[in-house]
Amino acid sequence: MNEKARQLDLLNRTMRDLDRDLNVSFEFFPPNSESMETTLWNSIERLAPLKPKFVSVTYGAGSGTRDRTHGVIKRIQKDTGLIAAPHLTCIDASRDELIDIAKDYWQSGIRHIVALRGDLPQSGKKPDMYANDLVELLKGVADFDISVAAYPEAHPESPNAQSDLVNLKKKIDAGANRAITQFFFDIDSYLRFRDRCVGVGIEVDIIPGILPVSNFATLKRFAGMTNVHVPEWMGKMYEGLDDDPTTRNLVGANIAMEQVKILRSEGVDDFHFYTLNRSELTYAICHTLGVRP
Repeated sequence: MNEKARQLDLLNRTMRDLDRDLNVSFEFFPPNSESMETTLWNSIERLAPLKPKFVSVTYGAGSGTRDRTHGVIKRIQKDTGLIAAPHLTCIDASRDELIDIAKDYWQSGIRHIVALRGDLPQSGKKPDMYANDLVELLKGVADFDISVAAYPEAHPESPNAQSDLVNLKKKIDAGANRAITQFFFDIDSYLRFRDRCVGVGIEVDIIPGILPVSNFATLKRFAGMTNVHVPEWMGKMYEGLDDDPTTRNLVGANIAMEQVKILRSEGVDDFHFYTLNRSELTYAICHTLGVRP
């Protein structure tokens, strides 16, 4: 194929992609200060007109963080008209406590939950429950719409990629409706993972998690903890920008948009954005990709 024909083919594929609906969802975390709370609600207000399929709120260990999650979720549900999806973990909570939380959510009109095992306690004690057990428990309480986590590059605690895939299959078989991936930057790793999911009989959507990067140093720390490969070319794109947040934002937005465009060409239509409670980058990316109020 010559260059002119290649460019025409790329244009045709891009136009076909634009004819399909692009669906988005957003993740937030509960604030721990008055200023962060203001930032959170400003971000939710800014992103709400984009009509996300749902917005999720993370859920940390400890009752204080959990209470903040509950409060944010219920306010989103009550005041915004958005579908609110709390994260729920089974670490440091008994089955009875989890059942009570699930019943309270259902009675409050919450129908979508992101079910996770959660971070292991410092003691290293083996968990009494895992994410597949939590999915089964939730389905036993009510017919929740359940999302679970997936790891294209394998969970950092997994002995190997196959074991990680088996664990995902257990969560789907327990009743999960979709999987949302850890953020990634290697497109091929996601596509290979998606193919492997199909190969073991996982038929739900594997929604890519997209992280718009504004601070490369912070990203490197996140990636080191989560077993995410950061390509060398990304580091080069952020070189010399330590004191230039405006340009860093432009670089981060461009990388995220290219990810979405390539994945769209591979048939992906749903994307989950890790907003870090900031709306600017996510809104700009979605707007440019055609997600409009």
